[in-house]
Amino acid sequence: MHDLMAQLLQVGFFAALIRIATPLIFATLGELLAERSGVVNLGVEGIMLFSAMTGFTAAYYSGDLWIGIAAAAATGAVMGLLMGLLTVTLGLSQHVSGLGVTMLCTGFAFYFYRLIFGEPSQPPSVTPFRPLPIPLLSDIPVIGPVLFNQFALSYLAFAVVLVAALALKHTPWGLSLRTVGENPRAADAAGVNVALIRYQALILSGALMGIGGAYLSLAQYNAFTFGVISGRGWVSIALVVFGQWQPWRSALGALLFALIDALQSGGFVAAESAEQVVRRDSCVGSSERRGGTTAGAEASAASLRRGLEDGASHQVGPILGRRSDHGIGNSF
Repeated sequence: MHDLMAQLLQVGFFAALIRIATPLIFATLGELLAERSGVVNLGVEGIMLFSAMTGFTAAYYSGDLWIGIAAAAATGAVMGLLMGLLTVTLGLSQHVSGLGVTMLCTGFAFYFYRLIFGEPSQPPSVTPFRPLPIPLLSDIPVIGPVLFNQFALSYLAFAVVLVAALALKHTPWGLSLRTVGENPRAADAAGVNVALIRYQALILSGALMGIGGAYLSLAQYNAFTFGVISGRGWVSIALVVFGQWQPWRSALGALLFALIDALQSGGFVAAESAEQVVRRDSCVGSSERRGGTTAGAEASAASLRRGLEDGASHQVGPILGRRSDHGIGNSF
């Protein structure tokens, strides 16, 4: 109990919570937009994994992390487009299509990674994102290191939450999106292009999921590993329901999950560094034997460790069933 309280009282612990929550926020917002349009995108886990791989590969060969983020977002957008083709245009089951996209993306990630990098004894790595302190604000005691000494992608994640909340409630596009998700027949009768709105939502949804995946391989880690996502995509689906399809509530749910994840990962923090985790988990056989759960715990532990180190330097609606009834088997 004493160790737990000591951990909770560290500024770096709370800074690490935001970093652990960042990929969940991106993925949850992506899933939220898809479900708001009336499409349940179960491809989120695979999209995040494939985007983490393409983002890392682009960053590795270009030497620019932001090119990797752009590549990951583009990968996610293409997979979102594929999801739209299957569910909106062809009218296939959303659940079957989503699981199919997850399996397809997982296979692509494994295959292309082996094709490009092979199975080297020393896994390829990049220099990851570093915390970007905001001048003056980062010097505020306690609050500064927690909120204003984060990765650029963490700032972006909360900016996207704000933009999504405003867009859904205060823009014509947001009204059309919500109407399409709630009652597509009424939206169509009002002159709204249901298929177009759903395609837009799914493409944007996929891009956000892709950025969430790339965050793990370019910021939380400095390499791509086969267990890097570790079920975060499935967690994001639950967080959408937990947040009642509201951006801010879903983001708070991601922070709550990050808190629990950090607490249960605390035992790994002193055991090994992030680099050691990457080196061990990058071996294909090892990652396949271990599965994703332990890798995910160690990923959170690595982020927690970095947060603690950075903190030390500062001295201190309705239920899913209603939405899933629409668009299964046809556009309405």
